[in-house]
Amino acid sequence: MVEKQHTIAKSVSISGTGLHTGQNGVLTFHPAEQNHGIKFRRIDLDGQPVVDALVKNVVDTSRGTTIAQNGVKVYTIEHIMAALRGLNIDNVLIDINCEEPPILDGSSKAVIDVLKEAGAVEQDAERKCLKIRKKIVYTHPKVGCKLMVEPADKFSVDVKVDYNSQVLNVQEAHLHDISEFENDFAPCRTFVFFQELEMLLNYNLIKGGDLSNAIVFVEKQVSEDDLRRVASLFHKDMVSVHEGGILNNATLRFENEPARHKLLDLLGDMTLLGMPIIGRVTAYKPGHFANTEFVKQIVKEMGL
Repeated sequence: MVEKQHTIAKSVSISGTGLHTGQNGVLTFHPAEQNHGIKFRRIDLDGQPVVDALVKNVVDTSRGTTIAQNGVKVYTIEHIMAALRGLNIDNVLIDINCEEPPILDGSSKAVIDVLKEAGAVEQDAERKCLKIRKKIVYTHPKVGCKLMVEPADKFSVDVKVDYNSQVLNVQEAHLHDISEFENDFAPCRTFVFFQELEMLLNYNLIKGGDLSNAIVFVEKQVSEDDLRRVASLFHKDMVSVHEGGILNNATLRFENEPARHKLLDLLGDMTLLGMPIIGRVTAYKPGHFANTEFVKQIVKEMGL
């Protein structure tokens, strides 16, 4: 069956604060012609330069995926990319008036909602898909991760995560068809360990974090002084720890929400290939660096 390309029916916007930069920004999705692909346009800069959302433009993967073209950057794009892939949107021009899209609640759900409000339009051109014809494997021995894609009749993803943690057990997540993304994966939020919070702040990151856009796991016993300090950093009166080791900023939406979010991130990063894959993806301990290196390996081995 031949699939057609899709864009959105009208322009729609969403606003909020970027997770790492703390910038308040507006993201506006515009319909785009067939074969346009996904592009970001920095309307806050002279000439409104455009950055193509392609893996060749990835320049940083620390705590998110950053792309750049001709020195112009857009940070933390993976949740946006996952939403577009989850709704099979091929062509869209995304205006952004700062460096980083809003983090919203740390998931793709709000982006899915605004894109559905826009509606989808089928275009005349055939959707270009990459049919995997041989096994391709990426490993990173230092991290212990392994990502693989094998020939299959349709796209699917299996993810397993293991943080050697007392509070975050080994988890798995499985996407059998892209149609499952909207309900089963888009609402899944990013997560962080409590002990990482101060480090991230010291590195001048998570300026836009406010404990409403991430699940915080508490690995070790935390003193009342530490809890008060973190509460103060995020402008809360007080925070405490739920049974099960989760800070009281969040209640899990799925028992395996962290694994589902890692699948969301992987899907977003794989969308930087520039076309959907037909094949079975298996990932053990994925992360943004491994994800994007995996996509680069697919590009190389498939001769793209």
